Amino acid sequence: MKPAVILLSGGLDSATVLAIAREAGYACHALSLDYGQRHKAELAAAARVAISLGAAEHRVIRLGLGDIGGSALTDASIAVPESPTDGIPVTYVPARNTVMLALALAWAEVLGARDIFIGVNAVDYSGYPDCRPEFIEAFEHMANLATRAGVEGTKLRIHAPLQHLSKAQIILRGIELGVDYGQTVSCYQATPDGLACGRCDSCRLRRDGFLAAGKPDPTGYAHKTR
Repeated sequence: MKPAVILLSGGLDSATVLAIAREAGYACHALSLDYGQRHKAELAAAARVAISLGAAEHRVIRLGLGDIGGSALTDASIAVPESPTDGIPVTYVPARNTVMLALALAWAEVLGARDIFIGVNAVDYSGYPDCRPEFIEAFEHMANLATRAGVEGTKLRIHAPLQHLSKAQIILRGIELGVDYGQTVSCYQATPDGLACGRCDSCRLRRDGFLAAGKPDPTGYAHKTR
């Protein structure tokens, strides 16, 4: 089995990507980042998902993005919006996907892996600039210029299999592949035991996805939702 690095946050999208990579025949090395996020329950979710979907291994790297701040996800003084906003929301974490992909790239070189999987989406998403196809394409180009593997002729590929899928399509694909979405945590302000607020942007996208897919929502909510 060819090795691949899978960025695994513990949320719905990354769990689906792990299942897709496994189904494609890769030995999946899951990588999660403890970057100072307020919703640390997603890290416990990532550990559960890695086990249930048969990851070859699961590592967690600690980063100090909370020391930089600038996001509602890493700075407790910035409130997480509970209704839609215009433009790029304050839940955007500056350069997060760039940093995460760079770490995945480094691990891929160590493993001798040519493939990195990430669960970014540009359909039902919050409008983050580092989820767009242009970013993924640019990072892949950079990866092949900046690494020993790339310079020596081993082409590195960044896979974003959810890029053009709706949330409902993602959910249906994951169910087909055996993903237990009850193990995942998507909420930006989940309780320590993983209960979702039901009001943030991520909760709204997730809930609407299950409704559109016509599937029961297994999410545990801390508050009653519509």
